[in-house]
Amino acid sequence: MAATPDPASPKHRPRTFATAMAVLMLFAAGTVAAAENPEIAKRRAAERKTFTDAEIIDGFFKVALSAEFHGAGRVDRIRKFDVPVRIYLDNRAQPDRRKQVTAVIEDIRRRIKNLDIAVTPTRNQANVVVTLVRDRDLTRTIRTIYGREPARRIQKSLEPQCLSSFRKDESFRIVHADALLVADAGDFIFYDCAYEELLQALGPINDDASVPWSMFNDDVHLGFFGIYDQYLLNILYDPRIRPGMTRDEVQAALPEVLTSVRAWVAEVNKLPK
Repeated sequence: MAATPDPASPKHRPRTFATAMAVLMLFAAGTVAAAENPEIAKRRAAERKTFTDAEIIDGFFKVALSAEFHGAGRVDRIRKFDVPVRIYLDNRAQPDRRKQVTAVIEDIRRRIKNLDIAVTPTRNQANVVVTLVRDRDLTRTIRTIYGREPARRIQKSLEPQCLSSFRKDESFRIVHADALLVADAGDFIFYDCAYEELLQALGPINDDASVPWSMFNDDVHLGFFGIYDQYLLNILYDPRIRPGMTRDEVQAALPEVLTSVRAWVAEVNKLPK
């Protein structure tokens, strides 16, 4: 999990969406879990489900208004898609995990209220590309996607098991994102990476070790979309939180936004009110 230079993030890199104003953010992640892989089930059973407003707000500002690794432009603004997210799956590996990625995307869609996200069979209709590779091909693929020198920096800084990145315009709207996932490193790592990289491609690209309940922390590996991160992504994709907003602008909107988000997360997860 980490952020990277202009072209993309450690888990995925955006393809050329070239515009002088476009900026690429990159981020890398560590591990993922599967549908009910024993490691995932154990973490799900131990998951904390109750958080104060202060804990949620603190985590949101840390992951959504900063960047662990970036190439250009300001990182103290809200970055998000403001159009439907359409994802193309480019499989270059065995096992073929496109069905599992599709299930992860559907789970994300179900848990983020105001996000229109789906898989598309046509690459030219996609604004997110997920590339599935073998572990032995990861370094070579990063070099192909980012170029030799950026790839060297990514490997040195992040030592990624998977990568993601996005490109944004001058209004901080994400215009394209890429995710790079290893298919043959085991179920837990695959799911942990798939959730983290796909979610980071939506905007919250910073990893912060002081947020102990979030997958956006290099020391935390869940393999599923946890309650805490559902709060963060639902805040980000609430219509009242717009691309380019500053911390003060977000702070002013949060009381109403968080009330709505709490109701939704409780409903979709069947939490006690």
